[in-house]
Amino acid sequence: MTLELPAGAPQLDLPWIITFGPLDDDEEWEPVVCGPYERPHALALAQHVVADEDLMAVVEPLLPATSLEQIRAEIANAQDLAAQEADEIDDVLDDDTDDEEHDHDHDDHVVEAPSADELKAGFARISARLTAS
Repeated sequence: MTLELPAGAPQLDLPWIITFGPLDDDEEWEPVVCGPYERPHALALAQHVVADEDLMAVVEPLLPATSLEQIRAEIANAQDLAAQEADEIDDVLDDDTDDEEHDHDHDDHVVEAPSADELKAGFARISARLTAS
């Protein structure tokens, strides 16, 4: 599960994290958060891990907030969006049960998992972006 973004969206250049959790609500264990990664690496890693296990993976951008005001604004924005979209979520969930193929279009193309060296190079690029003025 990941955020679908249009080409050129500014979030594409942010660092991304993966949260792995139980697929079944009956399982009780704390989700595991990994990252930061570049988006293509995060997507490939998540795809490979969930292909071998009955897990859920959520891939999302990591917001490098640098002030309390930015953090509070992001929280308020998330709360506002959740309140506005509560009814829409029910509609989307109803639609997804009708069309399983639509929800998993990205699974049709298996991407090779990045190597440790590729991930480390991605870490360096993320660090450079985060520390650039």
